Amino acid sequence: MIQNTIKNDKIELTVLDFGAIIQKIIVKDKNGLPTNMVVGFDGPEDYLINPMFLGACIGRYAGRISQGSFSLDGKTFAIHKEEGVHLHGGTRGFDKKYFKVDEINHGAKPFIQLSYLSEHLEEGYPGNLKVTVTYTLDDDALIITHKATTDKKTVVNLTNHSYFKLDNAAEINHYDLQLDCSKILDTDKNLLPSGKLTEVAYTNYDFLEKKKINTTRLDTPFVISKSKDICASVHSGISGITLEVTTNQPAVVIYTPETTGSICFETQNYPDAPNHPNFPSSVLSNGEKYFNQSTFRFKA
Repeated sequence: MIQNTIKNDKIELTVLDFGAIIQKIIVKDKNGLPTNMVVGFDGPEDYLINPMFLGACIGRYAGRISQGSFSLDGKTFAIHKEEGVHLHGGTRGFDKKYFKVDEINHGAKPFIQLSYLSEHLEEGYPGNLKVTVTYTLDDDALIITHKATTDKKTVVNLTNHSYFKLDNAAEINHYDLQLDCSKILDTDKNLLPSGKLTEVAYTNYDFLEKKKINTTRLDTPFVISKSKDICASVHSGISGITLEVTTNQPAVVIYTPETTGSICFETQNYPDAPNHPNFPSSVLSNGEKYFNQSTFRFKA
């Protein structure tokens, strides 16, 4: 397992070839103290057992798919399910694969580019899918770019699963959260979308105006309104650090686990889009290019 580190004046980033995992994002807090912005393990080998998907590239399909299958052009493709849920690409998704390190650049905008070939019918998905993940540092921002091409029609939905922790507190109740998201996807007890969109107004999911997270805990697909450049921002008064998220994706799954004192911003397409014709399409055909780019900006 290989650690790869790039840095500029504002950020130091460490990425593993295993799972294209982000192990560390080091920035300085309001007192100039270096602080790791993500939850992670000290040793790279510890990630071989990573049930929480810490820092990993998620694919072929981030989030949940229902029914243990999806159909393309009248053909049904069976995929692994547990209690009716296919999660984060199956039993051995991209988070458990070794990526090839294509290039490490230490120039004015340092970047690490990794790639992986997901072969036809890996985890049940059709097509040989060629994926690249590029982590770029630009001043106080980390830009994550996912690209993919296929030789057969398939479905794809990629994201990064970092758990952001803006200070050393044990919980996140004191974080200020604001979301440019006026709707969420309605989900059932297994967190599978029903197909309906629900307004957040007058609910615990309403973060249209900045407010404390307090005891609200989320594992929720939010629909990005696109009324602002920034789809999500979160601030810690302890560290003085604000994280701002921008993306070209239509949704962000926000997850605040009961443990780790952290928050995930999984920028992506809608979960279970392959089984909901009214959702944005997740289909990628031969000759098309998948492009998913999200920016995580750290301000202190």
